[in-house]
Amino acid sequence: MKTTNAARSPRLETVLMVERFIKKTSGTYKRRSLWERLPKRVMYQTYKVIIDYLEEGGKIAIDREGHIAWVWDPEGVKYYLSRKDLEPKILRRRRGKA
Repeated sequence: MKTTNAARSPRLETVLMVERFIKKTSGTYKRRSLWERLPKRVMYQTYKVIIDYLEEGGKIAIDREGHIAWVWDPEGVKYYLSRKDLEPKILRRRRGKA
């Protein structure tokens, strides 16, 4: 993620608003048109910081055409983390099971 000055650091409330809007409209809008349709006004530079943060965190994906889609699935993650047969390779190596 790119470093920014304090003037462009988003508030948590703003990040959550963008997250909710992307979840609701997943795959419908491209970057600029999504920004224009947000429920509240956000500076474009701040919005870009939020999009970069969500993309690097694996919560959103941007397709070849530029559409933004919500991809984070916390229930799926919990399911796979709870399965013993899908233990990550790094843990198996530490336990001598590699």
